Amino acid sequence: MSKDLILAIDNGTQSVRALVFDLHGNVVHKTRIIIEPYVSPRPGWCENDTAVYWQALCDACQQLWQARPEIREAIAGVALTTQRATMVNVDRAGRPLRPAIVWLDQRRTEDVKPVGGLWGLAFLIAGMSDTVTYLQAEAEVNWIRKHQPEIWERTYKYLYLSGYLTYRLVGRFVDSVGCQVGYMPFDYKDLAWAKAWDWKWQAVPIDPSQLVDLVPPSGLLGEITPEAASATGIPEGLPLIAAAADKACEVTGSGALEPHIGCISYGTTATLNTTHAKYIEVIPLIPPYPAAVPGHYSLEFQIYRGYWMVSWFKREFGLRECTLAAERGVEPEELFDHLVAQAPPGSEGLMLQPYWSPGLKLPGPEAKGAIIGFSDVHQRAHVYRAILEGVAYALREGLEHSERRSHVQVTELRMSGGGSQSDAAMQLTADIFNLPASRPHTYETSALGAAINAAVGLGFHADFETAIREMTHIGETFEPDPATRDIYDGLYHRVYKQMYKRLKPLYEEIREITGYP
Repeated sequence: MSKDLILAIDNGTQSVRALVFDLHGNVVHKTRIIIEPYVSPRPGWCENDTAVYWQALCDACQQLWQARPEIREAIAGVALTTQRATMVNVDRAGRPLRPAIVWLDQRRTEDVKPVGGLWGLAFLIAGMSDTVTYLQAEAEVNWIRKHQPEIWERTYKYLYLSGYLTYRLVGRFVDSVGCQVGYMPFDYKDLAWAKAWDWKWQAVPIDPSQLVDLVPPSGLLGEITPEAASATGIPEGLPLIAAAADKACEVTGSGALEPHIGCISYGTTATLNTTHAKYIEVIPLIPPYPAAVPGHYSLEFQIYRGYWMVSWFKREFGLRECTLAAERGVEPEELFDHLVAQAPPGSEGLMLQPYWSPGLKLPGPEAKGAIIGFSDVHQRAHVYRAILEGVAYALREGLEHSERRSHVQVTELRMSGGGSQSDAAMQLTADIFNLPASRPHTYETSALGAAINAAVGLGFHADFETAIREMTHIGETFEPDPATRDIYDGLYHRVYKQMYKRLKPLYEEIREITGYP
């Protein structure tokens, strides 16, 4: 049997998946292990035992070989993609010193020593001091240093989840450049650890020796060790090829390599990304993230917990649809699409702003969610549709900021994430953006993006352009409906874009009175 298949491991927030792809981007077989996203020892904390991630990875791989033993010997290489900004402290033996701090964690560290010297003065003059203070308060390393100094003292390496799992697979402290998304002293422009004089070393004090070696996407991270082979069933000695974080891989797996193609991910965090060869900060001090393509950047606008609101609605108000879906053996999204159809475009004036968690600039840290326009005509269907519309409005606003900064107009959209499985969400997105919106041929775009990195790194495809042309394919495309587009355009410009600035003073009063957030 020829060795021309690729194993892609995708460690998401709610599950770990192991998928085998051929060189045309088709899924040969896949398995999925559900995991608890996190535990909350205290309100707002999100942590998880790192053993959960490793064991789920092992189980997902072992189930692959059990179901399709013949494909094991056809695997040519492995690629790994994971959730972003989940942090792990390990000792010299690579043993975790505390539970991983999951990216959803909301703890903050107040009274961190501010950035001083010339950098501090420069930020003060530029009016960016509050932004830097916010970033310091969000950095997990500052919380650990302040509240668990004994843990920090014993920390040999401070890793993203991707780096920890890579260590378990190849026995080396190494990670992909494409996985560096979080509060670390990383130079996003040069795609390397920050230079010694950079302000980030003051903002997040880490000894350079505590960081791992970095390899660009499609580079070799190492080979599967005997220990990892025994635990996972992956053949010993197979190369582990550097991929990128899950959002970056989703963009590549959706085929969005050119800057005029926007990639929307309707996941727990809703995002809109475009890929650029040029470094562009849409918001000052908020960098573009490393793309899954070496030397490229992913301009990203995100709605934190964007599609979390959809899950919240299903849990709190969607029992009827979830129960019927289980009885009929269909996906719940199919019945929720029927619910959307019960309300007209614009939800008869019900407007939603999806700022369920505070942001940094767009929106500001005082922002909250808002629903306006209620009347006695509104029912569950209107609320559900307004949620989908509100998330799309927010992402459109982010796209407009990105287009102004990059001077590149987006002409088409690719969709991924759970929301992309909804025809209703696809159509209203096309209508709100007034752009054609296409599904990739597979839902597993983050794993496919990782497989594309492996295909290039292993030499199966000469470059990323070739790999994306051969391995990504457009599925169904939804075109904007002119009449619906005009309704959405009016609501977006005349109502949605006015909401935040009108409500901001009230958000600030709420924070002043209640202290939250």
